[in-house]
Amino acid sequence: MLFDDTYEGNPAELPGLTLAYIGDAVYELYVRQQVLKQSVKAHTLHQLAVRRVNNNTQAALLMKLEPELSEQELGIARRGRNAKGIVPKNADVQTYRKSTGMEALVGYLYLKKDAERLQWVLEQIEEVVCHGNH
Repeated sequence: MLFDDTYEGNPAELPGLTLAYIGDAVYELYVRQQVLKQSVKAHTLHQLAVRRVNNNTQAALLMKLEPELSEQELGIARRGRNAKGIVPKNADVQTYRKSTGMEALVGYLYLKKDAERLQWVLEQIEEVVCHGNH
């Protein structure tokens, strides 16, 4: 685990946007740690991170993973996707909602303390970025 997690509740009971809120932070930290392996220059790190932490990449990642997700994971992603959050004006609504679903899944796996499954999900980011699936 990334942190000494003290959350003891059932993450499946949390609202989709709450899971996405946590998932966004976990996803971002994972990406920042990974790009640090490629550069130490702040500008380059930012460019590398932006390719990985954006609505299009996160939506493409969710679509790539969907066939391999459990019913529970699909339900979590669907709840995140269907949550009625505020969509930024510069974002495509459908893509933004899918990316929120991806963040909810990451938040769920993190709070569930399923490190192995979370690691597997996050490791798929590079494949999506490298193969331009978005």
